[in-house]
Amino acid sequence: MILFPAVDIQDGQCVRLKQGKADAVTVFSPDPLAVSRHWETQGASWLHVVDLDGAFSGMPRNYDLIRSICDQVTIPVQLGGGIRDAATAEKYLEAGVARLIIGTMALEQPETFRALCRAHPGRIGVSLDAEDGWLKTKGWVENSGRRVAEVVPELEPQGVAFVVYTDIARDGMQSGVNLRALEELLDSTGLPVIVAGGVATLEDLQSLHPLREKGLAGVITGKAIYSGSLDFPAALEWLRCQP
Repeated sequence: MILFPAVDIQDGQCVRLKQGKADAVTVFSPDPLAVSRHWETQGASWLHVVDLDGAFSGMPRNYDLIRSICDQVTIPVQLGGGIRDAATAEKYLEAGVARLIIGTMALEQPETFRALCRAHPGRIGVSLDAEDGWLKTKGWVENSGRRVAEVVPELEPQGVAFVVYTDIARDGMQSGVNLRALEELLDSTGLPVIVAGGVATLEDLQSLHPLREKGLAGVITGKAIYSGSLDFPAALEWLRCQP
C-alpha cells in the first residue's frame, strides 16, 4: 500500500484546502518544488500533485512548475486538476507525469476519456469526489447529478487503471476516513483504489491497512503530514514492517 504525500498547488504555492473550498486555504510553502524534493528525501515512493488553479479554472495553470517537479525528482508523479481535454492530458504526459487523475472529463466526455485510457493503458485514473454519495465536478463546485454507485460499473470497461476516492466532507478536516463508504466502493470494483480525505494519524492509516486485501492500493495524505499529526517517515516505516 502506497502512502502518497500531497502537493497541492495554488497561485504557485503549496497549500491545503478544507473540503476543497478555495477560500479555506492554508499556505504551507511558497515553493512546491522544494516541498516535492523534501517528501522524496523523506522516503516517498510517489508524489500526488494537484493543480488547484487548474481544477477551478478548467485550464492548466501551473504547467511549468509541474514539469519542473517531474524533472527534478526521481520518484513518479501522479497529477490531477484541470485536465479537461485530450491535448492537456498529452501535454502533461509528455512533460514527465507518470499518470493522470481525471474527474470532470470522465463524467462529461466519456468517449474522449475512453480514448485517452486506451491510448495510455495503466496511466489514466479517475477521480471520484463525493459528498453524501453524489459526485462533484469542476473542482468540486458543481454537482454531476450522478452517484458513485452508478458510475463505478462503467469504469473498468473504459480502461481506467485506478480510482482515487475522496470524501469531500472529510478532506482537510483530519476527522478520519469514511470507512463505510470506502468499503462499499472496494466491494463494487476490481480496480485498485486510492483513498483521500480524513487521514490524520498513524492510527487512521492502521485502520485502513486491512483493506488492502479488498483492493485498497494507497492513501493520500496532506494536511496531516504538514501539520505534524502524522509523522510521514514513521508511517512509511510502519507500512514497511507489515507482512
